[in-house]
Amino acid sequence: MTNATASAAANPADSGFFGHPKGLSTLFFTEMWERMSYYGMRALLVLFMTASLQQEGLAFTVATATAIYGLYTGSVYFLGLPGGWIADRLLGGQRTVFWGGVIIMCGHIVLAIPSSSTFFIGLILVASGTGLLKPNISALVGQLYSDDDVRRDGGYALYYMGINMGSVLGYTICGYFGENVGWHWGFGAAAVGMAVGLIQYRRTIDNLGGASLAPEVPLSPAGARKAWMGIWAAVAAVAVITGLALTGKLTINAVALAQYTAIVFTLIFFAYYGFIYFKGNLSDAEKKRLWALFLVCIASACFWSGFEQAGSSLNLFGRDYTDRIIGSFEMPASWFQNVNPMFIVILSPFFAALWINLGKRMVSPSYGMKCAIGLIIMASGFIVMFFAAQYAAQGLKVAPYWLITTYFLHTVGELCLSPVALSAVSKLSPKRFAGQMMGVFVLTYSIGNIISGLLAGNFDPNNVEELPNLYLQISLFSIGIGIIIALISLKAKQWEGLGGKPAVAVATDTP
Repeated sequence: MTNATASAAANPADSGFFGHPKGLSTLFFTEMWERMSYYGMRALLVLFMTASLQQEGLAFTVATATAIYGLYTGSVYFLGLPGGWIADRLLGGQRTVFWGGVIIMCGHIVLAIPSSSTFFIGLILVASGTGLLKPNISALVGQLYSDDDVRRDGGYALYYMGINMGSVLGYTICGYFGENVGWHWGFGAAAVGMAVGLIQYRRTIDNLGGASLAPEVPLSPAGARKAWMGIWAAVAAVAVITGLALTGKLTINAVALAQYTAIVFTLIFFAYYGFIYFKGNLSDAEKKRLWALFLVCIASACFWSGFEQAGSSLNLFGRDYTDRIIGSFEMPASWFQNVNPMFIVILSPFFAALWINLGKRMVSPSYGMKCAIGLIIMASGFIVMFFAAQYAAQGLKVAPYWLITTYFLHTVGELCLSPVALSAVSKLSPKRFAGQMMGVFVLTYSIGNIISGLLAGNFDPNNVEELPNLYLQISLFSIGIGIIIALISLKAKQWEGLGGKPAVAVATDTP
């Protein structure tokens, strides 16, 4: 461990938060309020952008709105890469988390202003702040524990509960205010939530001790000056481009921008992956494990391109074609997204037990196979939507259980793929490239989110008869990719099994 991490390693006597270090409570509640703001945005963005001017929305087309949504969610994950670097080399995790939260809060305050001209400024601020906060607060959790502290996994489980509590708060509170009081009230509620999280963070920051108080690998003073100059130059460039766009001197086609961004992120992924593979001086065993991990990455990108329809096309389906009347109360469309975190809380223990029990029976599918199963299960949710959309195409309002069933299947798929994929990155990456490979893997989230926005752009409320085919195409494509990955994974199981052998023992093995 580095000095910064070692100074933060928890004393087993520090058990002030359900038997865990008190610092976990600081991070738990900060993350809970930050996730309220993020998922509150996820609930409202597409609904707000596609609402008519009479409804105080932006009256964007569905294609434009979902492309912007995809760019926003994809950028959140992509900006986590420079966010992590800033913490490691310039500010330290604690300060980066705080300033990230401040920027997020400022972004929501800007969004709460009832002016369409400031909308994109707020969106950029929220995405940038989340890129600073999200990766570093997760890393801080691990630094509260020493390497041999058996409480580590339980600590992350508690932390994960905070994420899901925050998502429920975001969907419920921001969704209600946004849809029933006013869109900008919903964005303002997210700003209040982030402010509460920041106040709590500053008041209890001493609980974190020395965890990432200073940069793990600080730059020299000269290097730091150059880095800050580069950062401020990037900020200035974004400000100039935004200003030109707002004044009409620069026209940006959101759909085309999303398409090019997806291509750029994909090229970055392949270039970095290929660089490590060909120039990383890897053993044959490490190269084979990278092939196994490549299958996981492909499954991840395809999975999120379907799963993230929740904030776009499925959100619009809930608003326009689902019967939301309960007695005399019309349920906000965004509340349907609460189904996912609720199912996660209920089902997570069962899936944790499932993999353990399969292992005891000597049945241990490869990482690729588990991810393929998750992808196929997620895709089956769109088969449900295919039938629901057929009723909608006839001019009928469908029952809520169609969306609930879809979200249930998506959640089961998520539990099969998401934690397994993260574990695969940890196990299959060459140890000396572990951090960089996690960064490369995060690009699959960005790629999937942007593709999701582009796919949702085919959701045309004026041409609803095409909706069943949209969901069927997503389903068949995802199932096809899942089957291909599953078949290749039969071989990949052998590649993964090379992890415990010395490199020299497998140097002459054929692929």
